[in-house]
Amino acid sequence: MLLDFDEQQSLIRNRSLLNPNEVVEEERIVGRDEQLTQVTKMLRVAIGDNRPPNLFLYGPSGTGKSLIINAVCENIGRLCDSRGIRFGVVEMNCQDIGTLGSAVYELAMKVADEAGVPVEVPQHGVSTKEKWRELYRLVNENYDTVVFVLDELDMLVGRRDKDQPAFSRLLYQLSRAGSSNDITAQVSIAAITNDTKMLESVGSRALSSFTPEDVHFDDYDANQLRAILRHREDAFHDDVLQDDVIPLAAAFAAQNHGDARKAIDLMRVAGDLAEREGADRVGEQHVRKAQDKVERNRVLEVTRGISTQKKLCLYATAAVADEAGNSSARSTTGYQVYRFLTDALDADQYHQETYVNKMKELTTYSIVESERKSHGPSSGMFIEFTFNEQPETIMETLGEDSRLGDLSSDEVTAVVRAQLSTDG
Repeated sequence: MLLDFDEQQSLIRNRSLLNPNEVVEEERIVGRDEQLTQVTKMLRVAIGDNRPPNLFLYGPSGTGKSLIINAVCENIGRLCDSRGIRFGVVEMNCQDIGTLGSAVYELAMKVADEAGVPVEVPQHGVSTKEKWRELYRLVNENYDTVVFVLDELDMLVGRRDKDQPAFSRLLYQLSRAGSSNDITAQVSIAAITNDTKMLESVGSRALSSFTPEDVHFDDYDANQLRAILRHREDAFHDDVLQDDVIPLAAAFAAQNHGDARKAIDLMRVAGDLAEREGADRVGEQHVRKAQDKVERNRVLEVTRGISTQKKLCLYATAAVADEAGNSSARSTTGYQVYRFLTDALDADQYHQETYVNKMKELTTYSIVESERKSHGPSSGMFIEFTFNEQPETIMETLGEDSRLGDLSSDEVTAVVRAQLSTDG
């Protein structure tokens, strides 16, 4: 079977170009000339052995933040190397890191890995202070200048009993390390986030020492997405893509808040589907199938790790939004459906305030957005949740959880309709 697949004609020539996280050549970067110029101007001082300023890169997911900072740092690294300057880039995605201590140790591990040396303190059984010392030692011994690229930094919340989120304390320690002589190398921080209001949660002392240069990233429009895909078209063999493939993939991605990652993913999945079918070319039908698959996979990735209670809250709210037909649901209605779900599954049931808070926490995943609204001057306030993905897809994905899979869709629909009728 493997030999049969090996003999089958491949449609994709260079898969790395269809990896959204691949650092591509500068000429392949499209629609981000302003941001590319800004970041280059600010970081280029490193080639003169000077400390670059701290950066705050913010904007929606898939708009080129990580791509730009990594591409610029890669170019600067080559120039610094030719001048005998030890320049390093330490990138960390903060999404799955729970505490400040874990973040510091992860940075130490990445510095050590980049430099090809061991970490000399254990991950567990030592204080966070000792982990900081080890990180400082590794930086001082191996670099003249280092840029810490902290992606999805707003996700590093840490322990809830602390007066500041972990990302605030991380920014404070890293940005003041040079002035306190803990680090003799020159340190710059590039904080990347989808949350435009993240800095509002940073403590005043941390903000004072961080003082970043802001670089804003807008959504890509359909024209820019088409250009991005055209610049990666050579990932496929010649004449493999039908004419309508790139415009359709760009249009689907533009509907999803101008996400370039989604556009590139659609092209890759469409190519894979065409190959598996034994097709000679990638066509519109492959893009449409890829759209369904990519959307479902993205929701699955986000929802797989959330708690059962959050799944119940999300399922109830999605059921209301799906039945309402406008991808929106009132918190008051969603909570009543949530109560039905918890009763049906014999699960713990929380008060409406907790339900609302859990739904608000899910806004960080860009699946849902929240807005406070009112029925009118004589009525109370409520939160309206609006879904960025198809509510039906979210329900299908959550239904893969064995507990939620036992729910009767007909019963849920009946309850939702009854609640909507009451609210109406």
